[in-house]
Amino acid sequence: MQSESPKDIKEYYKHLSLFWTDIIHLMTSKPQALTSMGPMRSFATNSKKITTELIDINEVLFEFNQHVTEYYKQLSETWTDAQKKVNLKIPDVPQDVEQIEACKRIWIDIFDNDFTELFDSNKFGENYGGLISKELELTKHWNNITNVILQSVNLPSKEEIDEIYKEMHSLKKRVGKLELELKKKEMKKNG
Repeated sequence: MQSESPKDIKEYYKHLSLFWTDIIHLMTSKPQALTSMGPMRSFATNSKKITTELIDINEVLFEFNQHVTEYYKQLSETWTDAQKKVNLKIPDVPQDVEQIEACKRIWIDIFDNDFTELFDSNKFGENYGGLISKELELTKHWNNITNVILQSVNLPSKEEIDEIYKEMHSLKKRVGKLELELKKKEMKKNG
């Protein structure tokens, strides 16, 4: 038996999950939609979209967790290495205030240099970029699920609400300008 790569296994399970989601959706959506009324009928017909998003979320979440693990690994290794360097440079027990201040400066310099080196490295940058990318993908999937649910219960989507807020902000500014102009005209008239 040939060993398969983790990506092949992941694709197999994703395909299998989508297959069973399709089968379950076909078997349940029609009776469920027939017996449902109002928002539940819409939700029943959109349940496949939610299930598909959840399957995609699992894949992205797996990759996100890999990036998070690597992120904290890099931070902890850098911290440990920097602390070892500090321990080698400072005396065991500082004797006076001047030695304590010198120890603080050594600690700050070493940690500053080591963490700057880490943050400037390509390895850290690539991992951090992947972490942010996966976080944005997760947000996209959650927004898609939220929009399906909001649509099912006849509520406005986030984009529609944002558009309303923009329009309200614009109207507020216009009303403010008109009020200011009206006050100016009244002051000229009375003054």
